[in-house]
Amino acid sequence: MTIDAVELARALIRRPSVTPRDEGALDVLQAALEPLGFACRRLPFGEIDNLYARRGSIGPNLCFAGHTDVVPPGDPAAWRHPPFDAAIEGGVLYGRGAADMKGAIAVFAAAAAASLGAVTGSLSLLITGDEEGVAVDGTRRVVQALQAEGERIDHCLVGEPSSVAAVGDTVKVGRRGSLNAWMTVEGRQGHVAYPERAANPIPVLVRLLDRLQSRRLDEGFTSFPPSNLELTTVDVDNPAMNVIPARAEARLNIRFNPAHTGADLIAWLEAERQDAAAASGLNVGLRTLHSGDAFLTEPGRFTELVSETVQAVTGRRPDASTSGGTSDARFIRALCPVVELGLVGATIHQVDECVALADLAELQRVYERLIAGYFETF
Repeated sequence: MTIDAVELARALIRRPSVTPRDEGALDVLQAALEPLGFACRRLPFGEIDNLYARRGSIGPNLCFAGHTDVVPPGDPAAWRHPPFDAAIEGGVLYGRGAADMKGAIAVFAAAAAASLGAVTGSLSLLITGDEEGVAVDGTRRVVQALQAEGERIDHCLVGEPSSVAAVGDTVKVGRRGSLNAWMTVEGRQGHVAYPERAANPIPVLVRLLDRLQSRRLDEGFTSFPPSNLELTTVDVDNPAMNVIPARAEARLNIRFNPAHTGADLIAWLEAERQDAAAASGLNVGLRTLHSGDAFLTEPGRFTELVSETVQAVTGRRPDASTSGGTSDARFIRALCPVVELGLVGATIHQVDECVALADLAELQRVYERLIAGYFETF
């Protein structure tokens, strides 16, 4: 049996699976995998549906990981073609999720179908519906469930759109950690003409944020850029010009390299919170969401195999990068070595997200050769 990667990608795109809705996207993928002999398990957690599919019962187990959920399309009228129509024009497939990352999922399924004769162990797919969301009930929970069952995955390829300008020019071998934090200051509302009767939370919050923003977290780490703290919102919700508000809040995100852990950064934020509360006499609150520490897949046979495969198919030796945002690789690394290799990411999360049909075909050739090479190597 063969799978047409383009048609499977179109079928997936036509399912408007904006996080946390699945809208049948996993059903489409499962229907494509089961005739190939994959045993498909649905692993729902909370309102998120996930899929783990495996063909074979012996090792080594090469896993492909990805997500069928997508970000909202924005104004559909701004798109060249409706975002969930999966239109093809001029050799280009348009649609939300075309590059990030329904295209790569379809390509891997097609590559698996074409390569079954080369598989001497097991192939598996770990597909979540929560990568673009808070990433609590998706891959994180599936990994925990698989660990509890004793499921072994030997190596993992994540199909995130890692390529910059051409398929395979970049692979991700690590990612920075991510920490979200919410800071709140509770004051006392009052008239601006009588500040002695009020307690303005805004100056307290501004001074606290200035201290946080002014600290240089580090100078970088081997293979990683410097860590950075970015303020993402500052809110008072005060429509009146003559009222001192009762509350001010802000949100920030820290992307950090292995020089830090999430626990260390939370401890720093907590110390700053306590200092601000003591200095102002106001109630200063802190809430955090730590979505994963930084990680690096060390050079080895798997990373070299990925690079050699890309070069053999495309003529390009990929750059090994740790740049960009987070991905579910941060959870999968608890199971096995992981590398990200996917389509060009130039249009992801944008209006008119798209992928060239030629890129889908080239990535399929890379995946097919990688599957064959993997079972020759391990």
